[in-house]
Amino acid sequence: MTPSTSSVITLSVNGEKYPLPVDHRTTLLDALRERLDLTGTKKGCDQGQCGACTVLADGRRVLACLQLAVAAEGRDITTIEGVADGDRLHPVQQAFLDLDGYQCGYCTPGQICSALAVIEEHAAGWPSAVTADVRPEAGIPELTAEEIRERMSGNLCRCGAYVPIVEAVARAAGAVRGGPAGAGEGA
Repeated sequence: MTPSTSSVITLSVNGEKYPLPVDHRTTLLDALRERLDLTGTKKGCDQGQCGACTVLADGRRVLACLQLAVAAEGRDITTIEGVADGDRLHPVQQAFLDLDGYQCGYCTPGQICSALAVIEEHAAGWPSAVTADVRPEAGIPELTAEEIRERMSGNLCRCGAYVPIVEAVARAAGAVRGGPAGAGEGA
């Protein structure tokens, strides 16, 4: 008897549960876009190198083009469609809009999902490759432009909107924390 190469899984996406028959080789990206019609998540390189497909799984960044849909079962997936609160934009979305943190907009959903995780990772005290003092007693490092650039480095923007992206993440981090962003103007 040949083992089955498909299953019915239940994906929890943006607070909704979706039973879905999938081939075991179906990526989370293809399940989101082609099966659930959530086309905000973009297919860029389809090799995990550009970040256009970044979504959140249990609050952590994942590249949906490299994640199998069957492996996402049981995790809470958040796509760009689930970031806003109804008609009210999330502070990260509003900062991208206010500061022109996009050009063509193709990478923007992945950039925003990544920025959400960056802000949470930083607030939790996770160091990055550019954090000067990684000792726990050093506390949370300042969220400088250099920190933001390093933490967002997995998301490419072919239009080159990196300066306003860094500024948008800095502004949103301040808004989310309720205080100054740390990266300052002209980041």
